[in-house]
Amino acid sequence: MILPPLLQQKPDIGAMIFEHTGDSHIVELPFGLGEWHLPGPWKVGGIDLSPTKHVVFMILAAFLVFVTMWYAGRQIERRHREGKGPRGLGAAVEALVLWVRNDVAVANIGHGGERFAPYVLTLFFFILYCNLLGLLPWGSAATGNIAVTAALALTAFLTIEISGMMTLGAKGYMKTIVMVPPGMKGAGAVIMAMIMTPVELIGKIVKPFALTLRLFANMTAGHFVILVLLGLIFVFGTAPPAIKGIVVVGSVGLTLFMMFLELLVAFLQAYIFALLTSVFIGLMRHEH
Repeated sequence: MILPPLLQQKPDIGAMIFEHTGDSHIVELPFGLGEWHLPGPWKVGGIDLSPTKHVVFMILAAFLVFVTMWYAGRQIERRHREGKGPRGLGAAVEALVLWVRNDVAVANIGHGGERFAPYVLTLFFFILYCNLLGLLPWGSAATGNIAVTAALALTAFLTIEISGMMTLGAKGYMKTIVMVPPGMKGAGAVIMAMIMTPVELIGKIVKPFALTLRLFANMTAGHFVILVLLGLIFVFGTAPPAIKGIVVVGSVGLTLFMMFLELLVAFLQAYIFALLTSVFIGLMRHEH
């Protein structure tokens, strides 16, 4: 039997994986509507500022966060006017907001943590929507782009350091960099400061670096595993029917399992990013 040319050629699974997880100037439209070629190039000072696929999905994630909060707020307000408790989406969003506010932000930041709750909530819901959009067949996870996770970590770093400076004052903040054990004076204090200052500076840099890599690696790894499992179907496309059937059933079953696991990971990574940001803010504000 002569196979069609498409089946005679082995698909490049690696290229398929990197094409799906990488950024591009083309957005795949849902329901087979084709592709959307984004405008560009837009260059300013030699820097390409053209919109990309991940930018589009970040804007979509931000829009979904706004719509979710707006609709849930209106629903809760209407139920309160009627003298009733919230229900449905409003109740679910309210419970999630209160949980992040009280058990993640305030509980880990401590006194004054309620001022940072809106920021922590924004991080949580924005990252959550970015993660979930990546699970759609035509979607893309912007959090699988290290530039996106680095920008999120940079906002966390600035919040941590500026809030610490405002809380501790200039002198107190400098003590978080030039660390000398209490009671140590003279040459010992100078030597200790020379040893500990680089360590403290590295510690400040490591925190956003860890936030960047943790979110990026977890979101990218899950998509790699799912696409590799699906790619087995194409790799064994020319195998005997019995083997091919076993591979298809096993691949689809494992892929469905991984998809459900990725749903959990999407929530978990949004929670971990918000939690660690809150912990780092709290540690800095209460350094004294």
